[in-house]
Amino acid sequence: MDSRPPRPSRSPRPSRTARPSETDIEAHPANRIGAAPPRTRAWRGGRLQAEGFPVHELREYLRQPDVVVWLDLCGPRHEDLHVISDELALDPVAVEDAVSRDERAKLDRYDGYSFLNVYIPVLDGTDLTLHELSAFVSERALVTVRQNPDLDIDELVRRWDGTAGADLGDTGASWLLHGMLDLVVDRQLEAVEALDDEADAVEELVFGDEFPVKEIQRRSYRLRKALAGLRRIALPMRDVLNTLLRRDLRLVPPPLVPYFQDVGDHAWRVAEWTDAVRERVSDLLETRLALQSNRVNEVMKKLAGWAAIVAVPTAVTGFHGQNVLFPGAEDRSGFITSTVIIVVSCVTLYLIFKRRDWL
Repeated sequence: MDSRPPRPSRSPRPSRTARPSETDIEAHPANRIGAAPPRTRAWRGGRLQAEGFPVHELREYLRQPDVVVWLDLCGPRHEDLHVISDELALDPVAVEDAVSRDERAKLDRYDGYSFLNVYIPVLDGTDLTLHELSAFVSERALVTVRQNPDLDIDELVRRWDGTAGADLGDTGASWLLHGMLDLVVDRQLEAVEALDDEADAVEELVFGDEFPVKEIQRRSYRLRKALAGLRRIALPMRDVLNTLLRRDLRLVPPPLVPYFQDVGDHAWRVAEWTDAVRERVSDLLETRLALQSNRVNEVMKKLAGWAAIVAVPTAVTGFHGQNVLFPGAEDRSGFITSTVIIVVSCVTLYLIFKRRDWL
């Protein structure tokens, strides 16, 4: 049997908008799978050998002992996964998880392969969007399944191209898995960093002079909502990396252990940073309530002070308005005396309250 990998089928040149690793579905109508053309690649010794070949040639590449392949499916249906389910002997439960939406982030081990489900966060201000990415990982094959065509899979390809040809020994598809997990954790790290910056902005509003209550409430609510969503996908990533790094399971080849440990450290940092920002936002909300209460107390003190000042002329004029005789009644001296009492009393109270910081 010829040990060389099969040549990609000759087909018409794809359109200008087609990506290099996309299968030409016009030449191979059987490759109309999901919402976008499948993407295929094959490496030998860490170097790219072929890309954009038909999906049915995947079996031929896997027969080569030193070839690693990647297949990407976008929005496939349950019946579409028969393309790989027969070759990798996929469990029906794993296939169901791959085509289902909103599965939790996890790593499930099966006989001969593993199933991985992770999320890549995308932030628009404080609006968090989660792109689900599933993967079947065997010794020499990585099959990624994504439900959203907006997920930028090209960035993952660029990361693989940046490490292609590195002297990593016979690590199989594990180096592809490392690139995928590294991308996922980096995007989660960027998201929590952006949310931390938003927490700084909310903090400036809380301690600012203007103190816009409605804006603080709105931005705090959206920030806490985004943090809750990020925490829901970040915490399980620690368990995923811990499981991969267990030496008794031997899921990661020894040359790649330091690389996966680095990704694991970043995953722990994301989880801890997310919790720290959530606690910080909670403290800011409590601080906002305390500051708002203090501001109300300050207003009440000022109102009480002015009420006391206004009460003096009210009392004096009310007293001199009695229908009884008093010193200075119906005389200019009485008006002068009452006016002096009002002015002196008001000024004295104003100075006292001002010194005590009531006004």
